[in-house]
Amino acid sequence: MPNRVRYAPSPTGFLHIGNARTALFNYLFARSTGGTMIVRIEDTDIARNVDTGVDNQLDMLKWLGVTWDESIDQPGDYGPYRQLERLDLYKNVADTLLSQGVAYKCYCTTAELEAEKAEQMARGEDKYHYSRKCLHAPEQDKPYAIRFHVPEGQTYTFKDVVKGEVTFKSEDIGDWVMVKQNGIPTYNFACAVDDHLMAISHVLRGEDHITNTPRQLMIFHAMNWAAPTYGHMTLIVNDAGKKLSKRDGDILQFIQQYKDLGYVPDALFNFIALLGFSPGEKELLTPDELIAAFAPEKLSNHPATFDTQKLTYINHQYLKALDLATFSTYTTPFLDAAQITEGKSDEWINTLLSVFQERTTYGQEIVALSKAFLTGEYVWDSAMQALMQEENVNALLEAFKRGLESTNFTPDLIRDVMKESGKATGMKGKMLFMPLRIATTASMHGPELPKLLYLLGKDTVLNRLEKALEWTA
Repeated sequence: MPNRVRYAPSPTGFLHIGNARTALFNYLFARSTGGTMIVRIEDTDIARNVDTGVDNQLDMLKWLGVTWDESIDQPGDYGPYRQLERLDLYKNVADTLLSQGVAYKCYCTTAELEAEKAEQMARGEDKYHYSRKCLHAPEQDKPYAIRFHVPEGQTYTFKDVVKGEVTFKSEDIGDWVMVKQNGIPTYNFACAVDDHLMAISHVLRGEDHITNTPRQLMIFHAMNWAAPTYGHMTLIVNDAGKKLSKRDGDILQFIQQYKDLGYVPDALFNFIALLGFSPGEKELLTPDELIAAFAPEKLSNHPATFDTQKLTYINHQYLKALDLATFSTYTTPFLDAAQITEGKSDEWINTLLSVFQERTTYGQEIVALSKAFLTGEYVWDSAMQALMQEENVNALLEAFKRGLESTNFTPDLIRDVMKESGKATGMKGKMLFMPLRIATTASMHGPELPKLLYLLGKDTVLNRLEKALEWTA
């Protein structure tokens, strides 16, 4: 049977970088092996569910380029794909485990459990284990949870495709709740049941889930089911080596934020795929190239550092490689919102885009780049002032100003006037282009000058040349 993998988000929030990586690696594995990708909605934490959580998870995965074969929007043979629609399935398994004596009813109230825990902590015990006071309790007409009876002296060992052999001892795990008093299954119970009933062959997930694995294996063993192959991906850490946290103010945490800032989805896909996966020396890879290179055995067992500079570099490369029309889709909405394009011709807008495409690292950034150029201060520093005192500079500026006054203001004609001004004054190379750039933009470096001057407009350029002539007289 082909491999079947799943991404199982809880709709308690929006798509986060860590969850996106889990989804992406499962997607790469499914596509690289001809397998099936499932998105299962684990919505049993009713109190914490967010109304738009499911929609955001699915929308952002699609935007990122992660697709699936079965889910709430693409039903298959293994549904339903929301856990709250699968309660009868969990009840059937729970009843089976109760009848086998592997599970039992626990009638303890929340207050009783809290008192029991406080008593154990007061004795200096570092872990709370349920006392099993209800293990042999008679049937009672009161609410109950269902607990799994963890066997004594049992060892749970599994081969993790990332971490190698992993072992847990049963004495480290107390009798845990499978089904809460309200009839809702807990995460570990529902997850194990679903993974079996949905025929999941491989579970690729974050390292923080590794301690859940023995509880899930208990269900597989008790029901005589074959367990899937597990792979626990290492943590994503910040520059300081600390686990990536929503409190890391320097790192954007949610995929929606990158979309809203004008990042290229393939670039983000590329970057996230490198968080714990090494396809080789090449860093810029298309989704198809990443699919071809992927294998769970290539997942790193060392923490993956979220390198913001690398993300900026990758997105910059993707933006530079776009044709102008596609680049426009990532930038023009921001220019429109900032009213930079108001009243401007398509030619002017396209010129602006072509000028700043090489410098833009994410879509919204083009606003700051444009404003800095179009409305920034016109001031010469000492190095500029020194160069502008060179011989013939004033004559060059005069010739350039006269030429611009009598020509249509297009990049091509501006370039022609620059050349003619150089010929008329004997200026060429650096001593032609540098004084003209300083005089018109108050800068010694920048994109193609004729296009910049066209963006500034004829009146602004002539006014600046007039000032420059006064300062160089």
